Amino acid sequence: MGLFGSKKTEASAPRTSGTVTLGDRQYTVSEIVDVLGDSCPRPQLMTKKALSKAAPGAVIEVLVDNPTSMEAIPPMMPELNGSHLGTIKAERYWRVFVCKNQGA
Repeated sequence: MGLFGSKKTEASAPRTSGTVTLGDRQYTVSEIVDVLGDSCPRPQLMTKKALSKAAPGAVIEVLVDNPTSMEAIPPMMPELNGSHLGTIKAERYWRVFVCKNQGA
């Protein structure tokens, strides 16, 4: 165990989730990016990596507990050919939902 808890391994398979309702639309989440405990710029970089591998239309859920990272992800979507679908505040973290734009 490291100084700040157990170290995450990048070799672990991406987690997938079922569906989420944002507003009046329901989305199927294709991948969950868990960056809980990570600080800038790792959450942004992991989000960028997930979007680059995603198929057009894929929805990615980013679990983040760093307020600065949570605020930084939505504005970076246009440069990544993605869209911010919404953010849900959980008890100790945020669930940020992004989608790779069609035709990407």
